Amino acid sequence: MSQALTLARPYARAAFATARDEGTFAPWSDALAFSAHVAADPRVSALLSNPELGRDEAVALLAPETAGESFGRFLAILAEAHRLPLLPEIAGMYDQLRAEAEHVVKATVTSAAELSTAELDAIKAALRKRFGQEVDVTTAIDASLIGGAVIDAGDVVIDGSLKGKLSRLQTALAN
Repeated sequence: MSQALTLARPYARAAFATARDEGTFAPWSDALAFSAHVAADPRVSALLSNPELGRDEAVALLAPETAGESFGRFLAILAEAHRLPLLPEIAGMYDQLRAEAEHVVKATVTSAAELSTAELDAIKAALRKRFGQEVDVTTAIDASLIGGAVIDAGDVVIDGSLKGKLSRLQTALAN
């Protein structure tokens, strides 16, 4: 596990605990996503490592206007500890904790072409049945798959793409 993930874990857990106590999972998710996106920008990233940047300026730069007071305090703690560059990792871990708490499986369906609503609904239904939980699906398009789709649901990856099938066939023929 990378050092960034190890350093980010306690902050993600603290953010999650605060959001749980406040009953504000979604607003915290949105605020963390916004702050992580801003912090990941190369220009902002360089600015965050500048010792001349004060805590209040960093918080003002990274906090969305709709963020609550507790989120501002959270960013201030990160700024004091020089951990603002970890925001992308913190946001990702927070979303994982939230999904587990809400019993939601997050899945990404990557297909060669855009899926119809009916196809996407069928995939969601099959994943709900398989995992016994609600499923939050995001979609992506990768033309190199040729056809079919790849479903990535955390620990489970289902490769039903034509590219994957051809690769498995090539491996079988080579052996």
